[in-house]
Amino acid sequence: MEESLDAVGLLQHVERDVEATSLPVSVTADWLEEDANETTWNQFQQPDWQVALWAIAYSLIILVSITGNITVIWIILAHRRMRTVTNYFIVNLAFSDVSMASFNTLFNFVYALHNDWYFGLGYCRFQNFFPITAMFSSIYSMAAISVDRYMAIIHPLKPRLSSTSTKVVIALIWVVAVCLAFPQCYYSVTRFYYPRTVCMVDWPGDYGGKHQLSYQYAVILLIYLLPLLVMLVTYSIVGRSLWGGQIPGEATDHYHSQIKAKRKVVKMMVVVVVTFALCWLPYHVYFILGSFNIDIYKQHYIQQVYLAIFWLAMSSTMYNPIIYCCLNQRFRAGFRHAFAWCPFIKVSEEDKMELQHTHTFRVTMTRSHRRESAHTKINHACDANHTERETQKRTERTW
Repeated sequence: MEESLDAVGLLQHVERDVEATSLPVSVTADWLEEDANETTWNQFQQPDWQVALWAIAYSLIILVSITGNITVIWIILAHRRMRTVTNYFIVNLAFSDVSMASFNTLFNFVYALHNDWYFGLGYCRFQNFFPITAMFSSIYSMAAISVDRYMAIIHPLKPRLSSTSTKVVIALIWVVAVCLAFPQCYYSVTRFYYPRTVCMVDWPGDYGGKHQLSYQYAVILLIYLLPLLVMLVTYSIVGRSLWGGQIPGEATDHYHSQIKAKRKVVKMMVVVVVTFALCWLPYHVYFILGSFNIDIYKQHYIQQVYLAIFWLAMSSTMYNPIIYCCLNQRFRAGFRHAFAWCPFIKVSEEDKMELQHTHTFRVTMTRSHRRESAHTKINHACDANHTERETQKRTERTW
């Protein structure tokens, strides 16, 4: 599979103490037994200071990701003005990221450090299953946003996704994700090789056989290369439309502000996509190289390499809230609202207006009031004219 989202496994099972738990890399029991006969000690044992540094690094991911993504979800769902098609997909993206940080990062980190699976068969299956599901949901939410931006900017007259249709698309993304990750869950097993227990994906046939490699390459294609290609095409076309031509000099201020707003949204999402692609690239390369030369997993330095690569991949879950806050004024206002309890954060009147529907409502009411006033004046004038004509008629009849 695509290395199930836990390189540890490969690392481990190559080592005999190990066997990939959350990523698809799995080894066969035969191999583990063969490796186990060679040594019973853990060659990946690290000094305490090194373990402490890695623990701090991974704790940072979990803390920032959970706090940031939950705040993003609150900003969108708690404010009607933020409930747009794009933002519904951002909610799904944030949910996937916070789930990955909560249910995958810590457990894989512990497994990578100790090469010993402490969490039982049930969680072993979940750990091999959920990371692929969450990653699929994340990247296809980004792809859906790119298609939505493409339709809104390139084909503005065509119907857009409704709120209901958006939720249906999100549900379909999760259904396909579950189906894609199911083999990882189905073939997951725990095996005891003295003195450790390993969590592995026990594919039919030997490690590196057609089942395991076919699944691994299919996952890389479907949850990395294909959606990135879709986003490259859509954002290239959108970028050429928004930045490729001059804005007409006679265009209205409203037109200029619309173009600027669209550019900001597209720029923000491009940064999100590029960040995701760069964070996960070393991870996929790591497992592709391992499928051609498994001996690299037996190198003494490989644990540090894997921990660094896995940290970079998992860190993708914490960057998006930071990007939203830096590049989007409404999200920035939302974060100020959420953390207004901090003594050094001040919420301005402009921040309050950014997330409220009242601004639009006031504009609408002002325009409505002006129209009503105009109508009232016209009616008064008509009434006055009518009264004057009636008085004149009565005067004529009297004469």
